[in-house]
Amino acid sequence: MTAAVIDLGTNTFHLIIADLADNIVNVIYKTDVPARLGEGRLNENIIIPEAFERGLLTLEAFAKTIQEHKADIVKATATSAVRSASNGMDFVNAAKERTGIDIEVISGDREAEYIFKGVQATGMINDTSLVMDIGGGSTEFILCRPDELIWKKSYDIGAARLMQAYFKSDPLSLSDKRSIIAHFEHTISDLIAICQIHKPQTLIGSAGAFESFATLLMVKEAQDKLSSAPLDVEGYKELAERLITSTHQERVEMEGLIPLRVDMIVIAAVLVNYVMDNTKIENLSLSTFDLKMGVLYSLIS
Repeated sequence: MTAAVIDLGTNTFHLIIADLADNIVNVIYKTDVPARLGEGRLNENIIIPEAFERGLLTLEAFAKTIQEHKADIVKATATSAVRSASNGMDFVNAAKERTGIDIEVISGDREAEYIFKGVQATGMINDTSLVMDIGGGSTEFILCRPDELIWKKSYDIGAARLMQAYFKSDPLSLSDKRSIIAHFEHTISDLIAICQIHKPQTLIGSAGAFESFATLLMVKEAQDKLSSAPLDVEGYKELAERLITSTHQERVEMEGLIPLRVDMIVIAAVLVNYVMDNTKIENLSLSTFDLKMGVLYSLIS
């Protein structure tokens, strides 16, 4: 069976096509398009007209690729930008009319479950771990063991959402940084509390910003697109400080940092630092498997 999975993220639309046989996922095509659905008025829960049309054009291109690969099943999931937008269902209906693609708007809990399934498929969860997926509109946390999902929650603290609300200076000012951290203190106190109980040893970053961290750290496994790789914590901390104190232009000139993440990577670094500092986690790893891979493995099961 050939399956096509579309992940309609707040910043990026992902398409992955794979052959599914004998409980194995064999990826035959994948692409990422910076559709930027959450551009402009994400915190007002509106998909602006330019983003609306850009998203539809991206899905039209995806539909042609899916037809070329003669996929037997198409699974499209929409996350924070669509589920929070007052015109989110208008986008879903327009996508169906123009492309024939049925989009399922999933809850934050369901999103976290798919992320866990994707990370679990790498085989990298060896101890009590905290999985973290930083999206544009939301960030998911999953507390888990190798064969057990202990706790999960999705928070509206995605990088694009926070950037639009708090990132008003270049470089990030101490005042803006304090405002962001105060928001974390108010928003994710229950995450910190449950981590104090279960004491996860490893923070596993699911794709996205963590792939950018790995690329900037010159982690060979990430560059080779393997499913997982350890990240040096001290190296990460030095990189995070450099990102947080850098100007926009300095980040533009950093080799390996894609344009979409030039500013949002700063928010991601502040968030990862806050989580690591307050949970006392000492190990850091990257999983290149994320929601879309979780969906594929769910189709197998």
